[in-house]
Amino acid sequence: MTKFQGTGIAIITPFKDDLSVDHEALRNLVDFNIENGIDYIVISGTTGESVTITKEEKKDISATIISANKGRVPLVLGIGGNNTAEVINEIESTNLSEIDGILSVSPYYSKPTQEGIYQHFKAISKACPIDIIMYNVPGRTSSNMSPETTLRLAKDFNNIIAVKEAGNNVHQYLKLLRDKPDDFLIISGDDDLVLGVVLAGGAGVISVIGQALPKQFSEMIRLGLEGHAKQAYAIHFKLMDITSLIFSENNPAGIKAVLETLNLAKSNVRLPLVEATKTLKEEIKEALQVLG
Repeated sequence: MTKFQGTGIAIITPFKDDLSVDHEALRNLVDFNIENGIDYIVISGTTGESVTITKEEKKDISATIISANKGRVPLVLGIGGNNTAEVINEIESTNLSEIDGILSVSPYYSKPTQEGIYQHFKAISKACPIDIIMYNVPGRTSSNMSPETTLRLAKDFNNIIAVKEAGNNVHQYLKLLRDKPDDFLIISGDDDLVLGVVLAGGAGVISVIGQALPKQFSEMIRLGLEGHAKQAYAIHFKLMDITSLIFSENNPAGIKAVLETLNLAKSNVRLPLVEATKTLKEEIKEALQVLG
């Protein structure tokens, strides 16, 4: 298995009631997930509320996770944006000695052409000393990185080793899986589709719900990677309701409500996000009770 095969989690940034970072909860969450079978951790992604944490907080969050991890699982750091020069500047000014790869989102808001997306990642590839996982999430970027662009980058640059595909587009997944180089990883960013992707040849997932239910979720992915579809789908069906609920308002408010119910972190989020509604929190509690 490669270091980014299996279950990665897009870890939240827990906040105290005053909205400062709760480093104790973060350490506990790292331990909880590693002890329950996850394979790697993604720091400061969308679920980590990367757009509303400061540069200093990001350094401190990374330091806490590195310290808590103690080298047990690979770590991926989110470094992306729509200002290519600034992304490169952050890569060059960040100590990546304890980081195994970066997760870099396809440029948002600017709506570049496919050639613009290619040139963006080409520039990042040349600047980055470690592995790169590209991140395609059209629902957030308003721009889809086509399979042709993804595979062109995969073939042209050795340190672009994977894509986190989160377009909720089965046809696009299948094109990527059919045409990818043998050593290029297709990682699902869609918790609801990942099992089908894995069974079709995907490498695994960078999951949101996985950090709350790491034992069940990572077991499902392991079974899928081993080709045990029936047993894997038995777990998938059990997790369907809770997985759907956490995305019904916004991410990460939903997953934070789950983690609060499990006494792993508080449900506080920073504006412009707001906490999950009381109705959703009740639905989440009921879904977790059914899971047992």
